[in-house]
Parts: sequence; C-alpha cells; structure tokens
Amino acid sequence: MTRTYEEAVAYLSSREKFGIKFGLSNINQLAEALGRPERRFRSVLIAGTNGKGSTAAILSSVLHAAGFRAGRYTSPHIRRLMERIHVDGVPISVDAMTAVVSRVAEMSLQMGRVAEPTFFEAVTACAFAYFAEQSVDIAVLEVGMGGRWDATNIVPADISVITPIGFDHEKFLGDTLPKIAAEKAAIIKEERPVVVSKLDGEVLDVVREEARRKRAELVLAHEGVQISARATEAGQLVSLKTAKMDYGELEFPLLGLHQLDNLVLAVRVAEVAHLGLESRHVREGVARTTWPGRLERISGSPPLLLDAAHNVMAAEQLGRFLSAQPSENRVLLFGVMKDKRVHEMLSHLLPHVSHFVATRPEMSRARGPVPLAEWAQEQGTPSESVLSSPLALARAREIAGPTGEIVVAGSIFLLGEIVEALEGAANAPHLT
Repeated sequence: MTRTYEEAVAYLSSREKFGIKFGLSNINQLAEALGRPERRFRSVLIAGTNGKGSTAAILSSVLHAAGFRAGRYTSPHIRRLMERIHVDGVPISVDAMTAVVSRVAEMSLQMGRVAEPTFFEAVTACAFAYFAEQSVDIAVLEVGMGGRWDATNIVPADISVITPIGFDHEKFLGDTLPKIAAEKAAIIKEERPVVVSKLDGEVLDVVREEARRKRAELVLAHEGVQISARATEAGQLVSLKTAKMDYGELEFPLLGLHQLDNLVLAVRVAEVAHLGLESRHVREGVARTTWPGRLERISGSPPLLLDAAHNVMAAEQLGRFLSAQPSENRVLLFGVMKDKRVHEMLSHLLPHVSHFVATRPEMSRARGPVPLAEWAQEQGTPSESVLSSPLALARAREIAGPTGEIVVAGSIFLLGEIVEALEGAANAPHLT
C-alpha cells in the first residue's frame, strides 16, 4: 500500500478529513483485521487532562531499566510522527513506520468505506501492531482525548491511571468537571486496579463510584508518600519514600513542582503492577527520563524555555514556575488553538512576562494572533502580533536581546514550528 515514508505520511494525513469520531467500532474492526495485536502484551492506560505524557515517559523508562521490553505511545508529536511510538526509549524507525502504516492501510481498505479510520485511530492501530511485532512485555499508552471513546480504550489494560483533571476539550467531553471526569474514568477496567493522582471533591467522587461499579481497586497515589526536592543544574534532586519502599535520592531531569506529582504517580503504578522492581530500577529509570517540550530549556542568546502549556491547568503550572524564577526581561511567544480558554490561560502567564508576542501555528484550528495581542495590551502588557511563527521568534529575539529570555507556550504545534525554525537557523549556510 505505502512504499515510502512520504506515502505513509500522506495516507495518515488523508485520515484527518474524518475528524473525530465517537465510538470504538472502527478501531475494533481494524484491530480485529490486524489479529488483535493489543491483546498480545500487558498494558497501562493513562487518562487525564495534564501529565499523561510525562507519567508515561517516567513509567516506561523505569520499566525499561528493570529489564522489561517497554512500549510507549503518546500524542501529539512535536515534530515527527515517529515520536509517538517508542520501544525501550527508541522511537520507531522510518522503515518500520512505513511498513506498519502499509499494513494498517491495507486492512482499512479491505474494511471499506463503512469503517474508514480517523487519523488517530490509524496511528493507534499502528502502535498496537508495532508493539506486538516487537514482542513488548508491557506498553504504556496515553489516551488521546477523554477516555470512554478514545481508540486506546480497547486495550484490556492491566492498570488504569488517571492524572489531574481540569477543563479542556469541553465541546467533546462536557462543560463541567464531573462530566469530564466521567469520560476519563471510563477507562477503568473490571476488577483491575486504577491509580489516581491528586483528585478531590466531585471529581474524585466520580472516579471512586466508577471504580466501585467495576469492582476495581482504587489506589490514591499520594497516600502515605513523603517527597521533597531541590533544584539542580540538571533538573531536580528528589527524596522519595512510599509506604512500600524508600527510594532515597533520585536524579530527576524534568523541571517543575507539578512533575513531582507525575513522578509519584509513575512510581506508584510500578509498585501496583507487582513486577518485582527494585529501588535501583526506579533510580536508574527516573534519571534517564526524557520528555521534550515540557519546561525544556534551550541555551542561546537569549535562551528559550519551551512548554506545551495548552490548557488552563498547564498555563497555571507554567505561571507558578515562572513566578518562582522572576525575570526583568522575559518575552512570551504564544500561539493557541481556537477551542482553548485563552484569556484564562494568559491570565496565569502575563503577570510573569515583560512583553507578549502572539502568533499563529500553521493549523486550520489555530486562533488568530491579532485579538490575542490586543487583549493582552488592554491588560497592561506590551504586546504585538506576528502571523508567522518563525518571524515571531525572530521578533521575540529582538525584544529579549542577548540578556533576556523567551518562553514559548500555548500549543505543542507551535513548539514544533519553533524547534524547526531553530534547527533551520542552525543549519543555514553562513557567509564568511
């Protein structure tokens, strides 16, 4: 079906016209045609609003350190499609991606137009098939959106995981936190444990009731946990002790206090899995964790801080991080999708920056930058809009100067474009 990587990408891109479909019929038919690959490995399924990818990155790294062949499926990607699918910390190769997409395309063609898979369904099927081919012991899977009708939810997950829940994708998931929580709690499996992060109030009540209904053990990840951290040049040095084990000091490369919650969640999932992990496995796996685009520093003059703060909860977390590290000359380079609560997001970020540059990622769903800059200006922050993200980066650099700092946030798609612009500048020929 697809002989080259370019043809594979073109096939997957053609699936985007089907948008988002509710229901698991398509992915079930596709998985059946592929021989039910999702049933050939153990799995951990992670839902929530924020922290899913970070938790998946930490957990899969710990599992690999313990000697397990570990798969990881996350979304979206920053730059390349292969970023979504990893085995033992290594992304799927171009050749392997081309081959697995060809299989999925052939199966979907046989299924006919009645069950045309969406982009996300097709990529999820590719991940399942690749993990089965690679004989992974366990795969850590991030839910794309929601949970109940997400394509990942056909796996018979050994453990379900729920990260913090906030407002996002209300058009699809509901306009109240209990409604959103119900969609995410639907990943809980019958008589299989569910490990949850810091949830409270009605949200925890919803998850607790779903766990009770399915006779699933509910594990509150932070119960009985002692944790402290201090910043280092390489990230954070964390002291962690759970009710089960004292892990001593962990070298943790990810920045931000919110990442400590994700660390606790990942470690508790590893404990609940009863895989015989030792403290040294956790220390090694945590130290090797990488997760680009989350409070990621890029050195330069001026330096950049990239963070995929794409909703209100993530913007609040980024705002707290910036507040703890004040700067007199910090420029916020920001672009966001139309469906986001953009004014709430910016209210958490603008107090910590001296200048605002709004731009627009090259996506049909992206919000125009002019109204964003006008609103920010009204709030008292010097602001301007630039239609192209590479030009916006150049303008942010001019404003920040060599001694300032640029924070890039709002959309993971914007992060991808900025990284490409940085690499393009680095590889451009220089006249001498």
